[in-house]
Amino acid sequence: MFRKIEYIISKIIKKLHLRAIVNSDIHITSKICAGSHLVNVEMGKYSDIGYDCTIIHTKIGSFCSFGANINVGGANHTVEWVSTSPVFNENRDHLPYKFSYHKFNPISKTVIGNDVWIGNNVMIKAGLSIGNGVVIGMGSVVTKDIGSYEIWAGNPAKLIRKRFSDDVIEKLEITEWWNWDDKDIAEYSSLFNDITGFVNKYENESKNKLRR
Repeated sequence: MFRKIEYIISKIIKKLHLRAIVNSDIHITSKICAGSHLVNVEMGKYSDIGYDCTIIHTKIGSFCSFGANINVGGANHTVEWVSTSPVFNENRDHLPYKFSYHKFNPISKTVIGNDVWIGNNVMIKAGLSIGNGVVIGMGSVVTKDIGSYEIWAGNPAKLIRKRFSDDVIEKLEITEWWNWDDKDIAEYSSLFNDITGFVNKYENESKNKLRR
């Protein structure tokens, strides 16, 4: 009994860890868990951000699932200059002194597609493009763009395999089901565990609409 009470108390304390969401557009159906920091983020419907994530300058699609302790985006540094230190550019930073004020844009927008699942403790470099239906394994460090319906993992992250055949991936991309109205998604929901049935239903209904 004591362990159960202890567990409940620890969960309450965890949830009391406040979120920080700045200059962001989050769909009303989506959820951001405690301790997560979002800056300049746009996120579609039914997406879920886990505990203690940091996401900066990122566009996230619908139906995405993020684990805990995920870092996406962030500021770039002047790797082509004499120094990478921000004391030589015009942008604000933590340091109190500037030697010079050279122009430099530290922001690169990261784009994450729809129906993407990202495991715990993943880091994604700023400015990357992550396709639809992607799965990224826990602890991965992503430094390259990822194509739709691919599974990546590792440090640095590498392609493990594609979730489906190229033909099926193409058909799923055509449906763009993540953009459907809730009513249409509900109609197809019984087939979400049946790829073939889902694709066939969509193709048959599309053909019938063309005949009308």
